[in-house]
Amino acid sequence: MRDVEFPAVTHEPADVPQLDTAGGRVDVVVVGAGPVGLTLANILGARGIQVLVVDERAALIDYPRGVGIDDESLRTFQSIGLATQVQRHTIPNQILRFVNGKGRLLAEIAPSGQDFGWPKRSGFVQPLVDAELLAGLVRHASVEVAWQLRMESYEPGGDAVTVRLQGTGGEAREVRARYLVGCDGGRSSTRQLLGTTFEGTTSSTRWVVVDIENDPLGSPNSYVGADPARPFASISIAHGIRRFEFMVMAEETDEQVERPEFLHRLLAPFVPRPAEVHIIRHRVYTHHSRIAGTFRKGRVLIAGDAAHLMPVWQGQGYNSGIRDAMNLGWKLAAVVAGHCGEDLLGTYDAERRGHAKAMIDLSTTVGRIISIRSRPLAWLRDRVAGAASLLPSLKRYIVEMRFKPMPRYESGAIVPAASPQSPVGRLFIQPQVETLEGTVLLDDALGAWFAVLCWNNDPTAILDDEALHMWRGLGARLVAIVPKEQLGRTTFPPEVLVVGDLGRLKTWFDTHTESVVFLRPDRCVAAASIAQEASEVSRKLANALVLSGPRRATVEVTDHG
Repeated sequence: MRDVEFPAVTHEPADVPQLDTAGGRVDVVVVGAGPVGLTLANILGARGIQVLVVDERAALIDYPRGVGIDDESLRTFQSIGLATQVQRHTIPNQILRFVNGKGRLLAEIAPSGQDFGWPKRSGFVQPLVDAELLAGLVRHASVEVAWQLRMESYEPGGDAVTVRLQGTGGEAREVRARYLVGCDGGRSSTRQLLGTTFEGTTSSTRWVVVDIENDPLGSPNSYVGADPARPFASISIAHGIRRFEFMVMAEETDEQVERPEFLHRLLAPFVPRPAEVHIIRHRVYTHHSRIAGTFRKGRVLIAGDAAHLMPVWQGQGYNSGIRDAMNLGWKLAAVVAGHCGEDLLGTYDAERRGHAKAMIDLSTTVGRIISIRSRPLAWLRDRVAGAASLLPSLKRYIVEMRFKPMPRYESGAIVPAASPQSPVGRLFIQPQVETLEGTVLLDDALGAWFAVLCWNNDPTAILDDEALHMWRGLGARLVAIVPKEQLGRTTFPPEVLVVGDLGRLKTWFDTHTESVVFLRPDRCVAAASIAQEASEVSRKLANALVLSGPRRATVEVTDHG
């Protein structure tokens, strides 16, 4: 067995620009240069926010972790201009099959459709995607990444947080930041210093993950084996890598797991010559189902694994962290830029907690079903799964991942829905649309900030002067959606972006009574109305967003749209 590294990345940490923090002040300190911290830094950097990212490690974590990325995460990476780079390390539309101990199919997840513009499920190599997120920071002069620097403590003040940092060489550094965000993983020191709880459970069962270079099977198939003898997973990911995961029995010690012959014995039922495989890395881990008592205290916030941990079975730990970064990122940018009051940050916990908890519960339940060791219970489970597959509606529910909880906010930075059918609080669709420059995904046309979408109407005509002043001051994009046949043939004011619909948007508006949609930067529908009520709803939304006044952006913005 030899220890090999992942394919080399083209950007080293030294490539990241150095922010001038000689004065010891920044807008945001982010603790942790993992996927959540790097995504957050990219979101803030694109808005010109001064960010210092610190990590006690010397470089990015290079061992494999997450292997499943969903459409919401890819949409977030699209918003920061890195979707193309991330796609290099993915396998789109990956099918996941659940089988029993005899290899018989229990269930299959093979979602189709791209409601949000991207495949609902893709395999990926996390260390390489993390490297792309780091490399993306090169574009933002307002962001610095400092390695081998550990946060020792922080002291909140009236208008800032004093963050004390310690280098591995003994050097100390003190930075005053308007906000501190801990993205420092499950053992988060930020969460511990915050003094909040981390409620939930930790499974007594251990698992070993084994990643292999030059996939000895070579197929695109991925399986989760609900085998009572020893539950397992076999997952194909990008760049010729295959992941195996095996339950470690109670009598098997960590020392045994470290031995090559033990790993070869685990691989033997799946690989003809296990001693010849090239193991990249193997690690023993346990599953956690935990959530912090609060995601925010004053000017200190936590995100990702620092805020919540969940078992791997739905591949949502990574994606939940990216949702945190997206939800928090635009709110921090709006508050720091002076568009919104600090109370907006209170909506972060209110919006993210319920969905994170739903994902934890789903992942925990699936893990318990997969990990059944009792043969009579496993037989009963298999019979129930077999019967479910005979029901078309239930089978479709599983195959299309309709069981996956989707974010829907009933309170927070929204105007609460008037009816259950309202789109408010839900993610807006992202189809291909026509512009005068060509065919693009909707978000690329809208840009990465607020947008007001009107079906077949001029937003400057249906909004009164006060509402228009508000949206212009916030820097929102005013958009008229028309059938593509009208593109270029209908006159609108220069400030209005005209988007030609290819059919999907008309279908969406056909199924809703609302014809005006107010989109947040995370593409959640913040409010919706008929045209005549758009101004009144705008004023209600101003209160929900804690707008500090109709003002234009005062920072330089990198628009990836």
